[in-house]
Amino acid sequence: MENIENQILKDKRISFLSLGCKVNAYETEVFRERFEKLGAVIVPFEDGNADAVVINTCSVTNIADRKSRQMLHKARKLSPNAVIVAAGCYAQAVREKVVESGDADVLAGNDKKDIITELVAEALLKKDPKPACDTAPAYGSGEKEDFCHERTRAFIKVTDGCNQFCTYCIIPYVRGRVRSRDTGSIIEEAVNLRDKGYREVVLTGIHLSSYGTDLTSDPDAVPLLDLIDEVSKIDGIERIRLGSLEPRIITDGFVAHIADNPKVCPHFHLSLQSGSDTVLKRMNRHYTAEDYENACNLLRKAYELPSINTDIIVGFPGETEEEFNETMEFAKKIGFAKIHIFKYSRRKGTFADKMPGQVDEEIKTRRSEMLSRIDEANHINYVSGFVGKKVRILTEQEEVYDGKKYMTGLTERYVRVALDNRDCPQNVFVDCLVTGIIDRGVLTGIPADIV
Repeated sequence: MENIENQILKDKRISFLSLGCKVNAYETEVFRERFEKLGAVIVPFEDGNADAVVINTCSVTNIADRKSRQMLHKARKLSPNAVIVAAGCYAQAVREKVVESGDADVLAGNDKKDIITELVAEALLKKDPKPACDTAPAYGSGEKEDFCHERTRAFIKVTDGCNQFCTYCIIPYVRGRVRSRDTGSIIEEAVNLRDKGYREVVLTGIHLSSYGTDLTSDPDAVPLLDLIDEVSKIDGIERIRLGSLEPRIITDGFVAHIADNPKVCPHFHLSLQSGSDTVLKRMNRHYTAEDYENACNLLRKAYELPSINTDIIVGFPGETEEEFNETMEFAKKIGFAKIHIFKYSRRKGTFADKMPGQVDEEIKTRRSEMLSRIDEANHINYVSGFVGKKVRILTEQEEVYDGKKYMTGLTERYVRVALDNRDCPQNVFVDCLVTGIIDRGVLTGIPADIV
């Protein structure tokens, strides 16, 4: 089949768009590489005139659904003669409806992502039965769009699916149960990324904390720790970041293990969702606010100024003013480095969609704004703790602040630092002294050693 795909896809212009999470971004990069291997030419989404457009959709909220539909319509407008492909969670949720409505020509839900090149080749062949491989010249600059690899760091998806069934979430239904990759394939991918020049990798997945639990019968095992150990053995991979973690995985043993590994960044995304125990119970989250706080205390005991980030949903069904106030006070108490705030969005097929006490949209907006002010204050307070300290950044890109150009990069704690040194190259480690704060919590630094 690959030879036939190659004949059909060779020199075809394919564009991609990834919506939603980092897992989608990772998968879109995999799609791109598969099409390139079969001779396709990758062109930017916004340029239009593609032969096929692949949109990796998201369905985590109603807003994500709407965005997915909008981008499918935009793809049709930009490339009116193209085969439009709806891939991912939104495609999985609505299934054939997305084709019947005319929004897409090809459906590649999560259960068909592995055969996406076959599906596109088949659709192109139906559209133009004549062999196209010798008629279409290569198009565009050939410059690759960067979906997954953010210049200096690369994401590695290590697991898919989720077994948690939070009452607000559709993901377990559209992505299925937890499925972990074998360690060997992950290490092979990490080595290939190292060979391409990446010095930092992010281990990610729909429910990262569950990595490997489907591959062992030991209920006390934490396979994620074993994976981290194996990745850290790779020479040239100098930083390892972890994607979103379940608070319950943060135990004395877990923290002691990762704190002993100098490659693991003290940057943790612990999903909270609410600081109210009664709301957490309605969400089917399996921890209390006290459990969450204990996890944060363990991290702060092991690391100096660890970056603790979180997600919070406002306006969950039945959320009272008292419950929301509990969340605000908890956010102040924990002092998050960053809070990602979401207004609750009803999802058909979830338990929460049928719950009584659906909160008015205006109340959600007001609560979101109130929590945003706490987030801003927390963030400035957190980054201020680095002024006057020495930090190490991995340089990424040139940026402009107040009309002045800087080379910027991130510390291991995911704090951005701007260096007044535009001659500093990209993808190098720089030790610097933090001198102050500029735009929205970005730090300034004086470079010293470049590694």
